[in-house]
Amino acid sequence: MRGYSAKEIRNVAVLGHSGVGKTTITEACLHVSGASKRFGRIAEGNTVSDYDPEEIKRKVSISSAIIPVEWLEEKINFIDTPGYFDFEGEVRQALSVADLALIVVDAKSGVQVGTEKAWELSNEMNVPKMIFVNGMDDPEANIDNVVEQLKEKFGKSIAPLQIPFFDDDGKFVGFINTVRRQARKFENGLVEPCDMPDGFSDAVEDMRKLAEEAIAETDDALLEKFFEDESFTEEEMNMGLGKGIVDGTVTPVILGAAIYTIGIRVLMNSINKYLPPTYEVRATTEAVNPKTDDLVEINCDEDAPVAAFVFKTIADPYVGRLSIFKVISGVIKKDTMVKNVNKNIAEKIGKVYVLRGKEQIEVDEIKAGDIGAIAKLQNTGTCDTLASADRPVQFEEISYPESNLSRAISPKTKGDEDKLAGAVAKMLEEDKTLTFRVDKETKQSIISGLGDTQIDVFVNKLKSKYKIDVELTDPIVPYREMIRSKVQVRGKYKKQSGGHGQYGDVLMDFEPSGDMTDSYIFEEKIFGGAVPKQYFPAVEKGIQESIKAGPLAGYPVVGIKATLVDGSYHPVDSSEMAFKMATQMAFKEAFLQAKPAILEPIAKMVITVPDEYTGDVMGDMNKRRGRILGMDKVGTKQNILAEVPVAEVLKYSTDLRSMTQGRGSYTQEFERYEQVPSDIQEKVIAKRKAETEA
Repeated sequence: MRGYSAKEIRNVAVLGHSGVGKTTITEACLHVSGASKRFGRIAEGNTVSDYDPEEIKRKVSISSAIIPVEWLEEKINFIDTPGYFDFEGEVRQALSVADLALIVVDAKSGVQVGTEKAWELSNEMNVPKMIFVNGMDDPEANIDNVVEQLKEKFGKSIAPLQIPFFDDDGKFVGFINTVRRQARKFENGLVEPCDMPDGFSDAVEDMRKLAEEAIAETDDALLEKFFEDESFTEEEMNMGLGKGIVDGTVTPVILGAAIYTIGIRVLMNSINKYLPPTYEVRATTEAVNPKTDDLVEINCDEDAPVAAFVFKTIADPYVGRLSIFKVISGVIKKDTMVKNVNKNIAEKIGKVYVLRGKEQIEVDEIKAGDIGAIAKLQNTGTCDTLASADRPVQFEEISYPESNLSRAISPKTKGDEDKLAGAVAKMLEEDKTLTFRVDKETKQSIISGLGDTQIDVFVNKLKSKYKIDVELTDPIVPYREMIRSKVQVRGKYKKQSGGHGQYGDVLMDFEPSGDMTDSYIFEEKIFGGAVPKQYFPAVEKGIQESIKAGPLAGYPVVGIKATLVDGSYHPVDSSEMAFKMATQMAFKEAFLQAKPAILEPIAKMVITVPDEYTGDVMGDMNKRRGRILGMDKVGTKQNILAEVPVAEVLKYSTDLRSMTQGRGSYTQEFERYEQVPSDIQEKVIAKRKAETEA
């Protein structure tokens, strides 16, 4: 594969709902362009982009794959992305380097949740859009319904460029180009001119009018012409399409049936014709000068100093680490030095590759605008910038969604803890939406992700790639214990066993401190030396050890004030250990007398859902003992503000997705501790007892 300049390259992220044919489209593009003689099939597990064993087994994409296609003396870097919501991080990575979001829509199902998500993400990341309606060979395909749904959901930027027509048996055989008002027929894998089918004149004009409405927004003269009900010329349409795609005012809609490679040539022709090359779409990219924190514009120019953005990492135990990058400016060459600006460290570039799925094609260099990979960079991770030491700049990192579904993870085989930690570290390099931590309080290892499927894939990869079997359980909820009244208790520790004995005696007041952020407050009000000062630290040590596990259920104690008011000592038998033990005895007895209670962590949540789901979500939140604090309208959605016990939302990620058909999202943060209702308290204590006895 020859080297391409930024004037010959287009980077296209392929996204949409799961199962609409994204991988099949990239496979068809490879086949039609001549890059692949074999047309891979998902059912057969032999596609170029779905090469991971988990993808082959599940028959869905779980990571993005680079599929470069040479077409019309130019290069289109397709990036095939997963449609499943758990792998949104992969979609965001692809969009971070894309010039175009090719949103695939099913001709039968029309606009689905994944379509909406693809549209929202493309808008959020400011990427131009084109729509490919796939599956036109389906007997139930209905382009009119699809276009109507697209217009209803996404507004007047929708510009249909084709109308399908069928033979007498209902087979999809061709289309009418609404720009040229000309018919084309699919014959022997090619697109040939043909006569306009009868009865399509009105339909062509109706569809063309929709396209003209979108294109009119690109130019004042065209807008005036549109309002005067004058039809645009072909040149005006093409000019408006090229301009409108880039600024987001026009979203062309084309159609085909990728499984039969129908419409694939037209798709690639349309990308080359209407989408300007990357050096125009991404003419400049904003970066930060780390020395001054000033913003600088980096031109897409191969003669400028090198600057590249690492948007994806593959960390395989067999293949090793691959850093996948887009060159923003300059040229990445093999056997050269660059600076990792994020880590402020030099990196040696060895071999440089162009990727096609899992295939690594070695090249000498990658020019500005193109996508490539480097093997074995020791210190470089996803979102790092590689740049010339003479012009160190840093590009903005990718924004990832919060990982709200957490599971406790432990190896099934004793002694595999260190092995597990090493494997997890490698897998976290690949997937930035997975997080891992060890809870200091519960000592549990916690893996967090976007959903059940992502964590299931993670567990399966641990087994297949790293030979580690693990168990998943619910994380332990970090309850607390407190007292609600004031009591005075004496604790006396006395032990005689020949020789010196042990003697410690304390009289102490225990009461709520009113501060739940502090574990305890210790004071002493001893008069007359009843307890010598030398034993005060031992008394406090007794409190410190007692609050680690409260008498009710073994949870940490908070909000307690302990005051040493009296006691006694023995000049020979008293010791620090004896006073510590006496304090612990007093603490336990006092705690059980002072109306003890369990506290639970309360989370503050912001739940974002379309209007039609607000009732269901609020009703469900009430069932979880949550409190609705208010609602804010944000675009077409509502932000529901709520407070809810953490124990009630351990699997809320899955539940919210089910309630909203995947349209809802939320953020969650710890707010405070609150006393649990008495019936819940009994359940918490019983569950804790069962866990400790198991």
